[in-house]
Amino acid sequence: MKLLMIYCDRFTYRTSQKALDTAPEIDATETSANVLVGFIHVEQKDENDPGYVETKLVKNLKWAARKNNTIDIILHSFAHLADTKASPEITATIFNQAQTRLESAEYKVRQTPFGYFLDLELKAPGNPLTRLFKEF
Repeated sequence: MKLLMIYCDRFTYRTSQKALDTAPEIDATETSANVLVGFIHVEQKDENDPGYVETKLVKNLKWAARKNNTIDIILHSFAHLADTKASPEITATIFNQAQTRLESAEYKVRQTPFGYFLDLELKAPGNPLTRLFKEF
């Protein structure tokens, strides 16, 4: 898994076009403030142990959220960080399980529409803990 975390003063997404034919029709726009956005790439190798990568994902998101003084987290599928991709089903399962675990730890968690390319706008402050990359 590759995980790019960006703390944003403001983050807006707008659905643009479908990336997966099986995705439901969605026309959505959402703006959030004081939010940690996880740009997440689940790789093919992660299908061998999805529980491990989900645990690492949750731990890293919680750590970065604490460092940026937020409880608001957005999970965004960003399959542009590696050469291989896990199946959409495995990716969605990991995202849903991570969301459940984070919410049980009292984080406010949302996912961007899965299976879509999105128009993105973000405003991120310039300090070392607002942009973090992890690979596991």
